[in-house]
Amino acid sequence: IRYAPSSEQTMRAHWIERGGELTPAELDAQGIHYARLPSEPASYQGPLDTLKLDRGYIEQDVIALTPDTPNLDAICAKFVDEHSHDEDEVRFVLSGAGIFDIRSRGDEWMRVRVDAGDLIVVPKDRFHRFMLTDDNDSHGRYTDDVMTEGEYA
Repeated sequence: IRYAPSSEQTMRAHWIERGGELTPAELDAQGIHYARLPSEPASYQGPLDTLKLDRGYIEQDVIALTPDTPNLDAICAKFVDEHSHDEDEVRFVLSGAGIFDIRSRGDEWMRVRVDAGDLIVVPKDRFHRFMLTDDNDSHGRYTDDVMTEGEYA
C-alpha cells in the first residue's frame, strides 16, 4: 500500500494475556494493517482512495457515534461479543477513539486502541470485538464494502 504514515504514532497495542506492547510491524505480521494518516480531508482522502483501489473496497461512509446517538448502548452491544466478518473490516477514525480486541493467528488476544488519524484493517474471518472508549465519542470515515451491513465506528 502506497501511503506514508505520519511521524506521530499514537496507536497503542498490546498482548492481553501475556502482556507486552505490539508495534505496527508486529500487527502487520499478524495480518492487521495499521497506518497513521493526516486528519485533514484533503490529506487523508488520497490514501483512503489508494487503499480502496489496492484492496478492491467499494464503499466509503462516515458514521458518528456520540453520547447523543439514539440507542447507543444497543448499537455498541452488537460489537462487544467476539465476531468475524466475511469481508475486511476497515476503519479510519476522524475523532474520538475505540478499542479493538483482535485474535492473533496463534489464538491470543491483541488489544489495539485507535484514535483520530488511525487507520486499521482487520482481515476477513478474523475474530475480534470492538468497544468505544469511556468518552463514548467516535466519528470515523470508513472504507469498507460491508458498510451496507450496518457496520459501526
